[in-house]
Amino acid sequence: MTTTAKVPVSILIPIKNEASNLPRCLAALAWADEIFVVDSHSTDGSQAICEKTGAKVVQFDFNGIWPKKKNWALENLPFKHEWVFIVDADEVLPPETGPEFAALIAADGHGKNGYWINRRFMFMGQWLKHAYYPNWNLRLFKHKLGRYERLVAGATGSGDNEVHEHIVVQGETGRLKSEMDHYAFPSIDVFVEKHNRYSNWEAALDTQEGAHAAQHLQMGGTKFKRKLKQFVRRLPFRPTLRFVYVYFFQLGILDGRAGYYFAKLHGFYEFLSVAKAQELRRRKKSATS
Repeated sequence: MTTTAKVPVSILIPIKNEASNLPRCLAALAWADEIFVVDSHSTDGSQAICEKTGAKVVQFDFNGIWPKKKNWALENLPFKHEWVFIVDADEVLPPETGPEFAALIAADGHGKNGYWINRRFMFMGQWLKHAYYPNWNLRLFKHKLGRYERLVAGATGSGDNEVHEHIVVQGETGRLKSEMDHYAFPSIDVFVEKHNRYSNWEAALDTQEGAHAAQHLQMGGTKFKRKLKQFVRRLPFRPTLRFVYVYFFQLGILDGRAGYYFAKLHGFYEFLSVAKAQELRRRKKSATS
């Protein structure tokens, strides 16, 4: 009987109460030699699901400010391998990812220290082909050379995991051929709950002068989106602009009814961010007066 060699990569999965997503996520990672799950004391049986597959579970205690979960893991976990891939529990890798990772690692990244992977979103029972697609994230990298950027100081009430920060890697980066499936929003309720927290982070970012200064992000498209977002923050009617961007500029209109709802919800998310930022400014003004 022959056995398939494991791919020499360490997988990092940040979780909290992800029992419904973990079996699907972990099953797609059977080829990885090492899997670390960084848990925030889940109460839904997530730890048992992970340990059953051989994953190593480590508990994370958040101090409310910094570091958040993934940066803490990159600083403190005893990774067996040089290359790390970060995947959320609601994301699923296709079968061809294992051979692609194996070839890249065997070639020491072909001179690159990190790789971006594209994602597609499942929303209202269908894959979005236009809204939020493509969606590139830097996830495979040499763990000693990459850390998440810090854009906001202080507590934000957005949770203990990084929100919209990107990994900044020393050296050149490339793109993976594989694409990742993202089951981020199984219901409208989940979308609203997540973006209610995310808007706390956005409001803090909006009110901290210099907090969203340009970072050294390697991929042109990501740098463009960051600069565009900084510009839009100074414009009126931001919720409407966000809807227009997703529905017309990203062609969410071609995703049918799901694309329309997706764009409207992101407009609502932008409205929450604007309103919460104004509330923060009022509180700061009252505290200093």
